[in-house]
Amino acid sequence: MSRQVLNDSDITRSLRRISHEIVEKNHGAEDIVLLGIPSRGVPLARRIAAYITENETGVEVGSLDITPYRDDLRSQPMRAMGRTEMPLGGIDGKTVVLVDDVLFSGRTVRAALDAITDIGRPRRIQLAVLVDRGHRQLPIRADFVGKNLPTAASERVLVKLTETDGVDAVEIEDER
Repeated sequence: MSRQVLNDSDITRSLRRISHEIVEKNHGAEDIVLLGIPSRGVPLARRIAAYITENETGVEVGSLDITPYRDDLRSQPMRAMGRTEMPLGGIDGKTVVLVDDVLFSGRTVRAALDAITDIGRPRRIQLAVLVDRGHRQLPIRADFVGKNLPTAASERVLVKLTETDGVDAVEIEDER
């Protein structure tokens, strides 16, 4: 059984707020690279970039597949590799904003940090997530959060996006 906690307008409002916060914290959008973590972080990064470019210039978008850097490959079923696409200007000396749908244990972000260090040397790295559900296993905190959703460990947060699922919604599902 699942219950919806965010609808399409809630998601839009959250992403618009995140886009404004990114611009404010970085004093503009120049030299900002948004890197979406597949699969749902990529469309979220593209949406945030679209909102930023309504008023600013200079933001670039790419994707960062972290599959080879995960520390749970032995215990998880095989995952399909995503794509890593860097903007033409690369990431060296830029502000990289990692974008993902849900922040949970922090292990995905740790893998993303490892992947970034193999690609280049950004000036700074920030994290934007649509949902922070708590239960961190690593000392990782998001700089930009759409919604904090305290959850039980037995619950699962499902993010659905039009680009991948045909609808925008965030649901909590009890796995018991």
